[in-house]
Amino acid sequence: QVQLVESGGGLVQAGGSLRLSCAASGRTFSSYAMGWFRQAPGKEREFVSGINWSGGSTTYADSVKGRFTISRDNAKITVYLQMNSLKPEDTAVYHCAAKVKSTGWDNPLSYDYWGQGTQVTVSS
Repeated sequence: QVQLVESGGGLVQAGGSLRLSCAASGRTFSSYAMGWFRQAPGKEREFVSGINWSGGSTTYADSVKGRFTISRDNAKITVYLQMNSLKPEDTAVYHCAAKVKSTGWDNPLSYDYWGQGTQVTVSS
């Protein structure tokens, strides 16, 4: 079992930055691939970024590539999402998720555990 708790969301002006954290419980955290998703009101959950168990492989949605950076610290059992050059269209609830396999990153059904999410609001 893995429990995930996100933090670091908030209100920021366009062009600003935020760093989201996803703290995990469970001794098997380092064996899981991790992903970040977001969901805006009235829209489907959207893949943002993923990272494999070691942190050696990452992937990003085209909409955030070059602006967001995912990383993980297995010693601290935490995954981070550094978000720079934020845009109003980045406004959403951001969720982290854990999965066993480092494939099918953008399919939310392939993830085994989810956090409750943290709100990110970017004002224009």
